[in-house]
Amino acid sequence: MRLTRFTDLALRVLMRLAVEDEELPTTREVAATMEVPYTHTAKVVARLQHLGLIEARRGRGGGLALTPAGRTASVGGLVRELEGDGDVVDCDGTVPCPLRGACVLRGALRRAQEAFFAALDPLTVEALVAAPTGPLLLGISGGGRSRAEGTASEGRMAE
Repeated sequence: MRLTRFTDLALRVLMRLAVEDEELPTTREVAATMEVPYTHTAKVVARLQHLGLIEARRGRGGGLALTPAGRTASVGGLVRELEGDGDVVDCDGTVPCPLRGACVLRGALRRAQEAFFAALDPLTVEALVAAPTGPLLLGISGGGRSRAEGTASEGRMAE
């Protein structure tokens, strides 16, 4: 199974926020760190905020923060939510497959998809940033820097 770019980016945003202690990065800073377009990151942030996994704070000291629910969220549950639970192949599409009534492949693919999700279920966002990933993320993101070393905090926005 292959994840959409949206889901991949959402997981990376959550991981990025999971390693932050004090610094609350903005959406622009997260996008720049991950070298992805701001517009894509903003859409992901909006969805994650809607799901209650992150919060966006405006103004002085503002930025993005992972919520407790975001920290303990199941990766399998997140992938299901973001990817949807549709079939791997569209047997009933605009031109339905003539084999759909007696096809063994459709059921096998559905079981494989569920096994994929089940393998991710025990993982949490917090577990994803355990060593060696977390320290690497801190190095990439510039985590641990003080406000004075980072961008000016006056008028910081979550976006």
